Amino acid sequence: MPATPAPSPSTAAGPGQGSEPSVPGRRRLRSGRARPSAPPGEGPAVPRRGRVALVASLLGFTVITIDVSAVNIALPAIRDSLSGGMAGLQWVVDAYTLMFAALMLSAGALADRIGARRAYAWGVALFTLASLACALAPGIGVLVGARVAQGAAAAIVMPASLALIRQAYDDTRARARAIALWTVGGSVAMAAGPVLGGLLTDSAGWRAVFLLNLPVGAVILGLLVRVPRSPRRPAALDGGGQLTAVLALAGLAFAVIEGGHLGWTSGPVLTAAALALVSGYAFYVVEARHRQPMVPLGMLGDRRVAVPLAVGFAVNAAFYGGIFLLGLYYQQLRGMSAIAAGLMFVPMSAVVTATNLVSPRMAERIGRRPVIVTGQLVFTGAMLAMLPLAAHTPVWLVLVLLLPLSIGGALAVPALTALLMDAVPQERAGTASGLLNSLRQTGGALAVALFGSLLAGPGGDFSLPGMRIGLLAVAALLLATAALSRLLLPRG
Repeated sequence: MPATPAPSPSTAAGPGQGSEPSVPGRRRLRSGRARPSAPPGEGPAVPRRGRVALVASLLGFTVITIDVSAVNIALPAIRDSLSGGMAGLQWVVDAYTLMFAALMLSAGALADRIGARRAYAWGVALFTLASLACALAPGIGVLVGARVAQGAAAAIVMPASLALIRQAYDDTRARARAIALWTVGGSVAMAAGPVLGGLLTDSAGWRAVFLLNLPVGAVILGLLVRVPRSPRRPAALDGGGQLTAVLALAGLAFAVIEGGHLGWTSGPVLTAAALALVSGYAFYVVEARHRQPMVPLGMLGDRRVAVPLAVGFAVNAAFYGGIFLLGLYYQQLRGMSAIAAGLMFVPMSAVVTATNLVSPRMAERIGRRPVIVTGQLVFTGAMLAMLPLAAHTPVWLVLVLLLPLSIGGALAVPALTALLMDAVPQERAGTASGLLNSLRQTGGALAVALFGSLLAGPGGDFSLPGMRIGLLAVAALLLATAALSRLLLPRG
């Protein structure tokens, strides 16, 4: 998985004025003695409640990450069970991703407004209930609706989980270690998701993938009882901007997904495209007039902001489009079981994690621009390397061809995130981080829509020509953003 989103300072502020009443605060020990200090050289002692908050945050981030990759492996089983067709499978993925992307823009402000712990509890509770609805879905329409609720909940969980960590750790070194654990948890979850999804689907059916979230959600809510209440701060909610963003993304996704099935000139597709255009323009007007817009338009005029946003969109389009494609390729074209398909992703996830650790060091040595450009070129090579894939390509060769897919995004994303954070004022860092994560999720959602429209051959069979057209389209997008990076980003 490409690097985990950067922490959002706007939702990670420490306790201050405006706290909720009855804050437990720093209670004295019953014995009246002070907390023991850490031995010299080991940093300050971490309070038990800090560790509890970290575990709760890590579990939430892990479960919303696993859900993405595990469900991808379960898609063929869902199709056989609910008869949704390729369009139905695309909506199962994109209903989650689009709501995640759209609501990410304002979820941080919500966490500030009502308090991180309360927002996190609401998000986890909604995610758990939506997971139950997914598991009990009698048809594809109900499943897609429940996935919408899951995506909305995940958008609340992510920034609130980081805010809880910031609240729990006052010491900068301890906080850095906690956030590092949170980041590694996301990478491990992405690696474990396909294997876990395949194991559950083969042994207990696809509904078990969603039922797994229920006990995890219950554990998180139990842990939150032991976490102090969070401060509440004034934060403007841009309802008009949020509504128009959701409508624009939903219209665009519908047009791309259904265009491949209903025809690009059909009435519903043209209506959805018109909705996307009108809503996109309305979003621009609302943001231009709002006193505190969730997307300050002036910020987008800085090429150090605009280019990383474009690169983030392209990289996630390649990565998540590739994951969607490969999950279907392994099972529908090669006839692999769900667990075997999941195991095929393990080497790739391991390389992604290792590359995430190497990328910042490379950027320090040779500069961010070369790392960002190289990552995109490697990713372009990954798209081209998958063009020869066929039903009887040797498994070892498939794994070798996937190495560039593992490296490209993991190389580029840490450097472009750091560049973006340096390009904006501190008070805009949360906004920039939310916008980057939103565009990355949008890129993944639209790539799934594109690949799904192209992959469905006659009779719903997996289409190799359609796969190759999609790979070439994403490769062209990556080449374009690599050229923009080379021309417009600063050298340093």
